[in-house]
Amino acid sequence: MVFSDLFFIFCFIPLFGILYVLFGWIDKSRIRYAVKREKTLRRPMLYRNIVLTIFSILFYAWGEPIYVFLMLAVVLVNYFCGLLLYKKHNAIGKAWLIIGVAADLAALGSFKYLGFFSGIARSAGLDIPDPQIALPIGISFYIFQSISYLVDVYREDSKPQRNYFDLLLYISMFPQLIAGPIVRYGTVAEEITRRRATADDVADGVYRFIIGLGKKVIIANIMGEIATALLGGNLENMSAAAAWIGILAFSIQIYFDFSGYSDMAIGIGRCVGFHFPENFNHPYTCTSMTDFWRRWHMSLGSFFRDYVYIPMGGNRRHQALNIMTVWFLTGMWHGASWNFIIWGVYFGLIIMIEKYTLLRWNIPRIGLYIYSIFLILVGWGLFYFDDFGRMSQFFTAFFGQNEPQGLPMHVETVIIDNLWLWVAAIILCLPVRKQVEKIGYKMAKSIPYAGNYTVQFCHAVVSIVILCCCVALLVGATNNAFIYTRF
Repeated sequence: MVFSDLFFIFCFIPLFGILYVLFGWIDKSRIRYAVKREKTLRRPMLYRNIVLTIFSILFYAWGEPIYVFLMLAVVLVNYFCGLLLYKKHNAIGKAWLIIGVAADLAALGSFKYLGFFSGIARSAGLDIPDPQIALPIGISFYIFQSISYLVDVYREDSKPQRNYFDLLLYISMFPQLIAGPIVRYGTVAEEITRRRATADDVADGVYRFIIGLGKKVIIANIMGEIATALLGGNLENMSAAAAWIGILAFSIQIYFDFSGYSDMAIGIGRCVGFHFPENFNHPYTCTSMTDFWRRWHMSLGSFFRDYVYIPMGGNRRHQALNIMTVWFLTGMWHGASWNFIIWGVYFGLIIMIEKYTLLRWNIPRIGLYIYSIFLILVGWGLFYFDDFGRMSQFFTAFFGQNEPQGLPMHVETVIIDNLWLWVAAIILCLPVRKQVEKIGYKMAKSIPYAGNYTVQFCHAVVSIVILCCCVALLVGATNNAFIYTRF
């Protein structure tokens, strides 16, 4: 099940909302009763958490019910390891940390990389069968959350969760389960047991969800069709124009697809009282690759920074080695394929070179921007093609090595027929919406007594328009999966 699915929008979410509110009334009755008896209620969110956990399990089991047991087992291992290593800064505590992290990585490695390494072994002449193991959806995200939980408990940045089902809720929470953002346990630990969602929270959350839905359905899906049409066919005689427009379409697709999912996850979380971290900050406005990766998938970047880069020495020692290690692992995290490893090493090399050159030079901003966009497009080319033959054909066209053909008719058609979409996508890659909303808020607040209502009315109108457009596009849609769910 995905967020941009009519069943999810009109069946799953309404049913979840109704039951969450109904059981919320039971929780509030329990709280009132405890107050009357002058007692402290240890789990004031008990029934709401039960509803959220059940719906999270149902959400995950919708397409792959067998892998629910894998997730339950991972949570169980992390639950016991977290309890056993807390406040034990000795060999025993470190041993339980290693056991827990090793178990997490073993689960990730078995399902994600076993086929990859067995393929390498077969190419080396070893008679090893292909395990043909399917990749569980979202395993990279919930394994990284599990690792961050154990490390934070070991460091005493967070206390261990003493209730298995509350830890299960943290790991399995359906808003961010299959494609992030990667939420640290300390960010939501307090909200698991005590949280509050006001009417404004729900309104803002719904608005954020619909903005994300629009990003996915209106922009990412259509741009994905354009990218597939230009990059998915025969590339042997591809023109430079087709290569550039195709990879630009994919760049727009992957940004709006992933940031749209993050918006939807943050919006749903907000509706039930959780505050997930932001995951994107207009990455295509960057002025270096270092800047780009501070803005793109920020929760993954902070994970590698805090749990790999800094423990290895960070900027203090072996900086170049640390950077390359992080980026090799970043490439591996994205997929068990050589193109992802090359993609990671590519960005690692650029960022390492920037540390000693570009970031110390005084270069005009426009030059830095052109430099960044060009290298990003090259990077997405490495990311897109897992077949090196097709990748070579693409870059031959991308760098203008094929016979010059002018602007082919099909490329011209793709641009003209979707001109409004290209313009809208490019504008929305800039912080325009944020600035417009800031100005709108300021103007609305100046209206006596009705400022907040004016903002909510505008949000409602925008939400209805986007929702209607999305529903129209989703009826009969066949390919609506999020790109990052396969990582």
